[in-house]
Amino acid sequence: MRVRTTWVMFLRSLRFTLRKPSLLIMGLLQPVLYLALFGPLLNGLAGAPGFTGRNTWAVFVPGLLVQQAVFSSIFVGISILGDRRSGALDRMTVSEADGLGLLLGRICRDVVVLMAQSALLCAGAFVAGLRVSPGGVAAILLMLAATGLAVAAFSYGMALRLQSEMAFAQMVNLFTLPVVLLSGVLLPMSLAPTWLRYLSKANPMTHVVAGTRAVFAGSYTSASALTGIGVVGALLLFACLFGLDSLRRTES
Repeated sequence: MRVRTTWVMFLRSLRFTLRKPSLLIMGLLQPVLYLALFGPLLNGLAGAPGFTGRNTWAVFVPGLLVQQAVFSSIFVGISILGDRRSGALDRMTVSEADGLGLLLGRICRDVVVLMAQSALLCAGAFVAGLRVSPGGVAAILLMLAATGLAVAAFSYGMALRLQSEMAFAQMVNLFTLPVVLLSGVLLPMSLAPTWLRYLSKANPMTHVVAGTRAVFAGSYTSASALTGIGVVGALLLFACLFGLDSLRRTES
């Protein structure tokens, strides 16, 4: 039952997305602009802390991909609020549909969209000058998928608890900006002053970004990579439990 519910919800959500391809294009537009307008500025930072002996694109692109994973997934909770307001969610929860399957189906759609956007972004980065092994690309896509899963599950859970589009939008804006800026997605935090570096270490996404950069470079067993993978796993577990608990509260 759970697998069937997940599959049905996945197809339903994917059909809705494909009917509005403009949403996919707009979701990709921001990172593409960063790639085209901000990325070339980093060429002058070659040899700076965090860029020593490395292609600046190999530092910038992984951070940009993590940013894409966050921004692509954090707003998805809006869709479940629409279903709740129309009564569709209530009809699903009182039927024989599995609660976890209802959540997983939506999240799987979100991850498929994220992977498509990330693949296009990687292709654009190769054109811009990025050079990385296929193994590095495959590994970072796996980490991005797990990150997207975690952020999407958290988004659905928070939307169900707030039950208001306006409150949800305000929460997203308040939560996302400091988390992303303090994670060093655009520039390594080694360029930051000491107090800001210590503050960033308390941010879980900082370790995710550092881990993706290490994985992207092929350092799969380095401390940064293993820490990043561990943090992603912990965030995924917490977010899934949080999202499922929020759905159960809605059912009761």
